[in-house]
Amino acid sequence: MTVPEDAQLILSRQGRHTTDPIVARSLSDVPDTAMACHLIEEIGAAKADCGPVRLEDDDPLVLYGAGNLGRLARDHLNLVGRPIALVVDRDAAALSADPSWGGLPMAAPDNVPMSVKENGILAVSIVNFAFAPLQAALNDAGWKRVVPFYDVAEAFRDRHPLSNGWFAGEFAADDVTAMKQVVSAWSDDLSRAHYLQFVAWRRLREEWSFDEAPINIADRFFIPEVKAVLTDREVFVDAGAYDGIVLRRMIDETGGNFASIHAIEPDPHSASALSETVATLPPDMREKVTVSDALLAADARDARFHAGLGYASQIAATGQTVRRTTPLDILDIAPSFVKLHLEGGELSALIGAQTMLLTHRPLLAITVYHNADGIVAIPEWLRNTLSDYRFLFRLHSWCGTGAVVYAIPEERYRAHV
Repeated sequence: MTVPEDAQLILSRQGRHTTDPIVARSLSDVPDTAMACHLIEEIGAAKADCGPVRLEDDDPLVLYGAGNLGRLARDHLNLVGRPIALVVDRDAAALSADPSWGGLPMAAPDNVPMSVKENGILAVSIVNFAFAPLQAALNDAGWKRVVPFYDVAEAFRDRHPLSNGWFAGEFAADDVTAMKQVVSAWSDDLSRAHYLQFVAWRRLREEWSFDEAPINIADRFFIPEVKAVLTDREVFVDAGAYDGIVLRRMIDETGGNFASIHAIEPDPHSASALSETVATLPPDMREKVTVSDALLAADARDARFHAGLGYASQIAATGQTVRRTTPLDILDIAPSFVKLHLEGGELSALIGAQTMLLTHRPLLAITVYHNADGIVAIPEWLRNTLSDYRFLFRLHSWCGTGAVVYAIPEERYRAHV
């Protein structure tokens, strides 16, 4: 396979600052193993000049997008004490009447004064489509500095543990070798394409895309390969259950035909919302659901937990509450499907579930975009620990987020082909 030509390369890798245009690189074919290894070497050899967006005190910060991520961004900036000068959203008129926005100034995109566009930093709180073309369109509309919100959040990690904007450091030769082993172990070329996109963003802040490897926003945790092997006997562990959104999805995907669901959510506010969700289920569904507030980790220990952050609540040094952690292995569960979404605690939880995984060989869906464990450590642990599994990597959003590793036991795959 020959090296694909770039369809678009907006800016060279060297000398780029975070507020400059994001490099967009479009490739045609999904890469086979040899090509993926070549591209990993290319990423490893490239020089990166990117990092968190550090705001000056007098920089007007404007938030673009008031959806789920916009609300998280609002709460994050409020907690770290960073004022928001303006919120830009197409539904600005309706949002202005929403008390949850606390009277923040709102404007539709077409109604923003040029002076704001020229002087403000526009933090984009949208990851459900590509960043580079959106940034280019906003630049064309007059905005001078357009950045991902997560890159802004990264500068406040000393006060808030949200880590979705992390930057990978320079890769040593051993790192490149390890990534080549990871990319070779994926079970399909789509996984290799998405993994390369993930690594390129994290290391270089380049937005790669492959014509034959679209990002599917809608099927997170329930990709076709997972849905194909689901049965009416599933014992589902929903770890990091938040308010029950994935629990409901599991019920829908199985048509309500499952053995049991064990929903685990350690944040008190989210756990309350989760219990309310379960309470709304029909009685025959509700009786098959168990809710736990266990704080999962590799072993039982005292850990600081930062609560009250919605789906960003997590074990973190910034936490004001000390909690006792629990390994999955000591819980009385025999799972057939385990989903872990733990804001960076996934590897620790996997280690604490090793006996369970080896004994029951469940399907796995593991988020890997909250820290650098997703590049090598988690894929390597899974590959070294679980035999006769198929490993898949999928991106379900942009800006290096929404990355999930799926593991499907070969016996379940063979039973449904």
